[in-house]
Amino acid sequence: MHDITVLTLIPNAGDRLARCLESVQWADAIFCVVDPKTNDGSDAVARQYSGHVMVHEYVNAAAQRNWALPQIETEWTLVLDADEWVSPGLAAHIQRVIRDPASCDGYLVKRMSYFMGRLMRHCGWERDYNVRLFRTAKGRYLDRRVHSKVVVDGSMGRIDEVMYHDTYRDFDEYFRTFQRFTTWGAEDLLEKGQRASWFDLTLRPASRFLKMYVIRRGFLDGYHGAVLSMLGAFSVFMKYAKLWRLGRTEAECRPPRNPETPGPRGQDQEPDGAAPAARR
Repeated sequence: MHDITVLTLIPNAGDRLARCLESVQWADAIFCVVDPKTNDGSDAVARQYSGHVMVHEYVNAAAQRNWALPQIETEWTLVLDADEWVSPGLAAHIQRVIRDPASCDGYLVKRMSYFMGRLMRHCGWERDYNVRLFRTAKGRYLDRRVHSKVVVDGSMGRIDEVMYHDTYRDFDEYFRTFQRFTTWGAEDLLEKGQRASWFDLTLRPASRFLKMYVIRRGFLDGYHGAVLSMLGAFSVFMKYAKLWRLGRTEAECRPPRNPETPGPRGQDQEPDGAAPAARR
C-alpha cells in the first residue's frame, strides 16, 4: 500500500481553501476536519473537494491533528493548512516518494510564505522547513498549544520543492492570530515552570529584530521586511509580557503563609545564636 491522505484543518479560510484543496486533487483521499465555529462557508467548500469532512471541537492544531491521525487508513499522510498549497514540483516529488520502498519515514518540506501580498525571500522565512509528509503510523504531534511539531518514529529526509503559504493579508488578520499565539505561547512556558526575566522583555525582542532584519537580510525585502521584522520582535515581547503577567497573577492568587506557623528548620528559622540572613 502506497496511497496518501491529505489532512487539512478547516477554520474560516475564505478564498484560500479552494486553492489549497485544488492543489492536492491527485491524492488518494482528502480528510477535512472543520472547526465548529467556522461560519464563512469554508465547510461547504471543503465538501466540494472531499467526501470525508468531519466537524470536531477545536482546542489547538496539535490536538485536532492527533484526533484525526488514527482515523487515516492510508500509509502516508500529508498535512496541509487551509492557507497553503502544493506546487506542481512538490506534488510530483511526493508521488515519487510514496512509490519508493526505500523512502524515509518522514520528510521536512520547504515552505515559502507571502506576507501582505509579497513573497518573502529573507527574514529567515526562506529557511522554513516543516515535517509535513510522513508514514501515518509513525507520526504524532507534540502536545503544545502553539507551533507544535510532529515527531516521526523513524528516518527523516528533506524535500526542497516548495509548498506556498498565504499568511497575513492585512493587520487585522495578523493581530487576530497574534493574540492567540502569544497567549498560548506564554501559557506553554508557564506550564514548563518558566518566568519572564528582564532579558526576555528587553534584549530578546531586540535580538529577534536584529536576526530577522540584519542577519537574515530582511532589509532586502524592503518595507515588507522592516514591518515583518518589527512585528516579529513585538510578538516575542508580548509573549514574555503575558508570561510576566501570568506569573504575577499566579503569585497573587497563592494563599499567604501564616506568619505564626514556623517553617522547617533550615528554611524559615535561623540557626540558634545566628544573625538573620540578609533578604535577597
